[in-house]
Amino acid sequence: MKILVTGGLGFIGSHTVVELQNEGFEVIAIDNLSNSSIDVLDGIEKITGKRPIFENIDLREKSAVQKFFKKHNDIVGIIHFAASKAVGESVENPLLYYENNINSLVYLLQEMVNLPQANFIFSSSCTVYGQAEKMPITEDASVQPANSPYGNTKQIGEEIINDVAKVTNINAVLLRYFNPIGAHSSAEIGELPLGIPQNLVPFITQTAFGLRKELSVYGNDYPTPDGTCIRDYIHVVDLAKAHVIALQRLLNKKNSEKVETFNLGTGTGSSVIEVINAFEKVSGQKLPYKIVGRREGDVISAYANTDKANNVLGWNTQLSLEEALYSAWKWEQKIRS
Repeated sequence: MKILVTGGLGFIGSHTVVELQNEGFEVIAIDNLSNSSIDVLDGIEKITGKRPIFENIDLREKSAVQKFFKKHNDIVGIIHFAASKAVGESVENPLLYYENNINSLVYLLQEMVNLPQANFIFSSSCTVYGQAEKMPITEDASVQPANSPYGNTKQIGEEIINDVAKVTNINAVLLRYFNPIGAHSSAEIGELPLGIPQNLVPFITQTAFGLRKELSVYGNDYPTPDGTCIRDYIHVVDLAKAHVIALQRLLNKKNSEKVETFNLGTGTGSSVIEVINAFEKVSGQKLPYKIVGRREGDVISAYANTDKANNVLGWNTQLSLEEALYSAWKWEQKIRS
């Protein structure tokens, strides 16, 4: 069965391609390489023994999307990762985020409705909850006004999919994930942000390696035990496996609704300081950091209630925060050697 993975050479996309190929799916990866590298294909091939079909396409180009689906009309499922994803950058450049994250989704869905099987997995985010009123966050939590244009694109994306599914053959699963970190245990693929990292863990590993002078901790005056923001950090391999399980649910017609929603996290919140301490423990490196002002768009605390994913999908996380940080450090050392 042929599966399209958009953003397939990105951080989560590449790990999902590995898990799909391990399960025997034929994968086509689309990526425009704006925040990824063609070398990721080599890593995927080393891990799985198979190289996915690759197409360098920018999904904002409607004609290119149409041309792709004329060529590949036997796809039975799409996992859609391709999107810009940095909260801070989205505040500074909202139009980039609305164009990239919304237009590409619309163009994909326009072509997808013509497929005999239209199974769609959407890479959503816990940012749709804004600053949730209650922790841990369940799927029933009200969607709050977004704290950033990035979060807003995920809210709008979910609304578009719900509207389209009502009147077409599309069945979809919206996966709202929390904070993916780590790398494959082989250290053949991992998180490789171009330029200055926008996420905590690659900034930690780059600082530990000496590429960055010090880590900035954005605020220590939040109403949390140590004053720093709390997030739910999930190992990217656990996250990737959830996508395969969700896809199989749609392919086997086990979904109970046209559009289903699941939180993907560990169910445990960790503060920035706790993550730094855990990294120092597993790496043996002392991490230089300084407290700076709060960053616009950041929520105080976000961690998941994962009961629905555990019970309905039958998915559970297997890997700890320490294992995720160790794999990220191993990956950082490999790519710099």
